[in-house]
Amino acid sequence: MPRLVILSGPSGIGKSPLHKALERLYPEQAEHLKPLVLYNSRDPRPGEKDGVAYHFRSRAEIEGLRGSDGFLVCEVRSDLQALELQSVKDVLNEGNDAFFEGNPYVIAAMQDSGFLADIDTVSAFISPLLKEEILDLRLPERRVDLRSFVTDVMRRKLLRRTQKQKGILSLKDLENIETRCGCAFQELQYAHRFDWVIPNHDGEDSENWDAFYYPVGDARQALLAFVAVLEGQTSERGEKWEEDLLR
Repeated sequence: MPRLVILSGPSGIGKSPLHKALERLYPEQAEHLKPLVLYNSRDPRPGEKDGVAYHFRSRAEIEGLRGSDGFLVCEVRSDLQALELQSVKDVLNEGNDAFFEGNPYVIAAMQDSGFLADIDTVSAFISPLLKEEILDLRLPERRVDLRSFVTDVMRRKLLRRTQKQKGILSLKDLENIETRCGCAFQELQYAHRFDWVIPNHDGEDSENWDAFYYPVGDARQALLAFVAVLEGQTSERGEKWEEDLLR
């Protein structure tokens, strides 16, 4: 039965390189995934193509979709994104799995709207921390502000990713990074809504994804865990999170 396959997590966590590794090393699983293309108000990143990564449109154009039937419009890390709901059904009606790779806000909006009630879904959320690490950091004697800790973890990943893409960073780049890393803790609070949480310390900035033909380290473990999710198997790497884990 065709299903909606969801891969989500904070910006820079490694969703895109994981998908690329899946296509390269597990083509039989990847070929059944038909990516959904959302509308996005942000500028394209180096290497992104309009109509492939996103439909890049102005904020005003996407805002205009808010009143249209069949569109879900969400504010995402200071950008505006929109999903045409019929595009999900079209992929499923063709007998393929629809593949959503992106932020958790759109997924939460689909869940809350009831759109997913009659759609078979399988979902994974990529986290920068293990559940055990979060529990340890929450101990009173650690004296750690978990929100600030998560923000700094993702800030470093995003700085390295953007430097790889652009070299010298502009003020606009740095402001964008602050917005994205500042949303990470809030986004982790959505993780309990997903079937599986896959911890991964190798973000999009890590050479463990592409320095060698085969991913190594946490990148490899995250890939194998996602393959297990696609195949309906359990993985030692996969975790189940409670709603109050990040209280």
